[in-house]
Amino acid sequence: MYKSVSAEQAVKAIESYDRVYIHSAAAAPQVLIDALVQRAGELKQVEIVHMHTEGEAAYVKAEYQDSFFLRTFFVGDNVREAVHKGRADYIPLFLSGIPYLFRKGVMTIDVALIQVSCPDKHGFVSLGVSVDSTLAAVECAKTVIAVVNPRMPRSHGDGVIPIDHIDILVDDDRPLYELPIHEVGKEEQKIGEFVAPLVDNGATLQIGIGSIPNGVMMALENHKRLGVHTEMFSDGLIPLIEKGVITGEEKKVMPTKVVSGFVLGSVRTYDFVDDNPGIALMDTAFVNDVATIRKNPKVTAVNSAIEIDLTGQVCADSIGERQYSGVGGQIDFMRGASYSEGGKPIVTLLSRTKNNESKIVPVLKEGAGVVSTRAHVHYVVTEFGVACLYGKSLMQRAISLIGIAHPDDRENLERAAYERFGSLNMRRFF
Repeated sequence: MYKSVSAEQAVKAIESYDRVYIHSAAAAPQVLIDALVQRAGELKQVEIVHMHTEGEAAYVKAEYQDSFFLRTFFVGDNVREAVHKGRADYIPLFLSGIPYLFRKGVMTIDVALIQVSCPDKHGFVSLGVSVDSTLAAVECAKTVIAVVNPRMPRSHGDGVIPIDHIDILVDDDRPLYELPIHEVGKEEQKIGEFVAPLVDNGATLQIGIGSIPNGVMMALENHKRLGVHTEMFSDGLIPLIEKGVITGEEKKVMPTKVVSGFVLGSVRTYDFVDDNPGIALMDTAFVNDVATIRKNPKVTAVNSAIEIDLTGQVCADSIGERQYSGVGGQIDFMRGASYSEGGKPIVTLLSRTKNNESKIVPVLKEGAGVVSTRAHVHYVVTEFGVACLYGKSLMQRAISLIGIAHPDDRENLERAAYERFGSLNMRRFF
């Protein structure tokens, strides 16, 4: 048995000017967040840090700006407006590097707010659906406050910790956040059909969440002996596991296990992960380490982009100067895949925005961040085909990318390429 207190009593441990870490994604302990926000009138300049979180982030509201300030490693839709208005800020850092930031003492943590599973008979709890950078925060925080939630899955891997390492415990049983299902349209399905032939049998997958990743996973149902080593586990992987497509038998790192940093999806996914020895949730200093990733064979990393220019520069975290998301683990896996024997780094995107603007552009928008440089990019896939840029010159890249742009945008892109490179007769370079 353990002794618990109310959320209101627990957050009294937080003082003005403290730095507070909040558990990631669906594991964000909303009952503690709510109690902390209720103390806004008593607190000044509490700095909050986290990766992406789901659910309400009331601490970034304008009325609390004197009490709380957020510095986040990923800009989700719950904090995006606050970042744009200056009530929060973004820290650009590879996902693999966040745990080191804490462990090296570059960013000290006063209080960590987390959510865990119920203790087992040996007195251990699990960080559940998010191990990621949270394990490092728990290790380094001066005070750890944890919500014990019977709905939190007990995951295998790095996130199993003794309950006596937690300073303050709170009971709560509210459901974990569930991510709405991303519907796969005709364009996303087509992208999946173009990506599927690039995935060899026996490959190790890194893939995210969203309509395009779901389209890719739907197209892999006839593959064999696939493995998974990815920063995020989502719903789309479960059918491939249940059908025996994903076995992990050819992986070198933790063979036969699906390796991930965190889980985000539906309650079905959370139930699937619960006490599943075939799923290992690990510290992202391990999961996203290029040296670890490259050990697996045929690592096929499927990532996304907001826009890409004619030379192959990928913007994946901003729309011009407006921060939209974060660098995440794209470079970790792009590099890891490129060094893996038979590996393939792949960037996927729809050819056009919802406003019918081309996502393949002559130059990136002013202020746009380059997440993957032109030297990192190998394959680019849209609903119109595959462009292989690996080892290609700037002229060759431009022609390849124009070939997978929306047909209505190709003339303008060709004109821009002519103005930049001085020739449209570039096909002789192929």
